[in-house]
Amino acid sequence: MIQVKRTIQKNTAAFLLIAMANLVIAFLSFFVLPPKFFYDAAIIAYDKGNEIGYFGSYPLTILLYKISGFRYLPFPIIALIQFPILIYILYKIGVPDHFEKINVKNILVYLAIFMMAIFMSMPSKEFVTFLYVSPIVFMCLNNHISIKKTLFYTILLLVIFGAFYRPYYALIPIIGGGMYAVSRITFKNKTITSIFYGLLIAVFLSFSHGIIKGKYLSEISREVVNSDRVGSADANSIIISPVKTDTWYGETIGIFYGFFTVNVPINGLKHILSPQIIVFIIWQLLLFYILLVRFSKCLKDRKNYPKELLVLLIIFSFFIVQGVFEPDLGTAVRHKIGIFPLIYFALYYEHFRKKLQ
Repeated sequence: MIQVKRTIQKNTAAFLLIAMANLVIAFLSFFVLPPKFFYDAAIIAYDKGNEIGYFGSYPLTILLYKISGFRYLPFPIIALIQFPILIYILYKIGVPDHFEKINVKNILVYLAIFMMAIFMSMPSKEFVTFLYVSPIVFMCLNNHISIKKTLFYTILLLVIFGAFYRPYYALIPIIGGGMYAVSRITFKNKTITSIFYGLLIAVFLSFSHGIIKGKYLSEISREVVNSDRVGSADANSIIISPVKTDTWYGETIGIFYGFFTVNVPINGLKHILSPQIIVFIIWQLLLFYILLVRFSKCLKDRKNYPKELLVLLIIFSFFIVQGVFEPDLGTAVRHKIGIFPLIYFALYYEHFRKKLQ
């Protein structure tokens, strides 16, 4: 009994120590980071284009920061407010046993907390996303909320978020539902097959958009953003499809290429002279592998892991959607930090299961 108490003290102490160290980093980020890190923050804080409104990630984020009064605060003060809120949410989700021990999983989380301090030390759309997806995790942690209710409310949350904030979130239930349906069919490797068919669903959705609107999804998102950035100083990690995405086969290749570039970015190792990119790449590779192993386990034992499987389906559906929309590796990592409550839960779900039993 005494040993258990000591373990709890050690893991909580490690969590709080890491949190405090990164709070300092969050505060100092404004004075250290180059101007390009604050491009989105400046749009949100100053709204020189008068984009404020009720629909769309920029307009709604600007509105929320105006209502809260945060947009009128200096960025370092915003960091001192926002970062502790995010840490408190993770703390309420739970601090896993042996969090103080140095292992691959814990290091991934340490780095993620560091990236939280960097990316959310300013007005940020990811801060809004982080807060929004957190209730999904708390529903999964609540034994009194059934899987059916959790599923219903999760889909509702994602659809509403897609309607008002980021449209591609509305695609997650469609892709996740398709992956789940495919996983029920007998295949030799359900994990890889589910992801493959998830990618095919994303391709089909893009084709549907192309038929209705005249342009495929990656054309109106990633390709538009990157067309003006090619050759610029800030374009060293942009994701460019090897073929033009204005044809059905080009869009198919582009989506598969985007998925692997964002989530298994081996080709990004060419940025050997950019240490920060290499660190992000290693982080994504290890994260993807660990989550893939957990996804495989939950698919094999779905009856005992229904909520864990739900969260992993959301995560991998999000990864697939990233293959369509993400313009560069840096943005891809930042957006992953936006859904970090889900990733945090997925990485440590065995610990949370023991707590609930």
